[in-house]
Amino acid sequence: MIFATLEHILTHISFSTISIVITIHLMILLVHEIIGLRDSSEKGIIASFFSITGLLVTRWIYSGHFPLRNLYESLIFLSWSFSIIHMIPKIRNHKNDLSTIIAPSAIFIQGFATSGLSTEMHQSAILVPALQSQWLMMHVSMMLLSYAALLCGSLLSVALLVITFRKNIDFFCKNKNFLINSFFFDEIKYSNEKRRVLKKNTSFLSFRNYYKYQLTQRLDYWSYRVISLGFTFLTIGILSGAVWANETWGSYWNWDPKETWAFITWTIFAIYSHTRTNQSLQGTNSWLVASVGFLIIWICYFGINLLGIGLHSYGSFILTSN
Repeated sequence: MIFATLEHILTHISFSTISIVITIHLMILLVHEIIGLRDSSEKGIIASFFSITGLLVTRWIYSGHFPLRNLYESLIFLSWSFSIIHMIPKIRNHKNDLSTIIAPSAIFIQGFATSGLSTEMHQSAILVPALQSQWLMMHVSMMLLSYAALLCGSLLSVALLVITFRKNIDFFCKNKNFLINSFFFDEIKYSNEKRRVLKKNTSFLSFRNYYKYQLTQRLDYWSYRVISLGFTFLTIGILSGAVWANETWGSYWNWDPKETWAFITWTIFAIYSHTRTNQSLQGTNSWLVASVGFLIIWICYFGINLLGIGLHSYGSFILTSN
């Protein structure tokens, strides 16, 4: 009873903390002048990390096994994994561009885990015989860490595509205005006027373009680094899962729906790694591949659980009826 109450309290603390962090991010977007808001959001995510860590440890002690038995526990661990990824830029004191993506992702995952699943799934239970293995922690934790890293890196690639798309739209509108002005006004007069305007706005435009360039470079840097980390975790997870499958089912690979989509996910991000390291394919091509990978991950992790078919049916779930 004590463990259940403590678990309930920690769940609400972590969810409330992340909600506050998102509110702070919205305030930062609206009011840039408020000092200390960014630091508060960083501390909020760290506080949420410790709350989720306490929740997982409490559930581990209470149930007697590492909490990765069903979809509810895996979602909580996935939310914890996002918090871990948030710590990565702090290791080398880099500017953290990940919190804007991590906070909404974590609150969405925790919100669904606590409100979208049946109450029966929240209850701790004994592991089924197939899951009573030392490979459970190794395989499932590596897969969930890879999902968190790949989702975060893919979202950064989506953000890069949006920035590039907006920049192309602005360029098209400027060219359209230039053609209209050239058609209706005298070309020489317009050219002189344009030179005067350009002289006034050159410093502002160069500063804005330089800021966009810096932002794009940072996002691309972290997208590649985080996806590379996730790809490594995914490879380890698939290999450990193959060894576990051979011990349990007598075969390293069975082309189960979960295994098939895990292989598709691995292939997509292998293609991303190739396009990102190839000089002629960098930029939009690699960002598009990562954006496709974002959808593939959700199919692999969530879609297969929704269907509840195959050998990996332990993670299937029932939505709340109310």
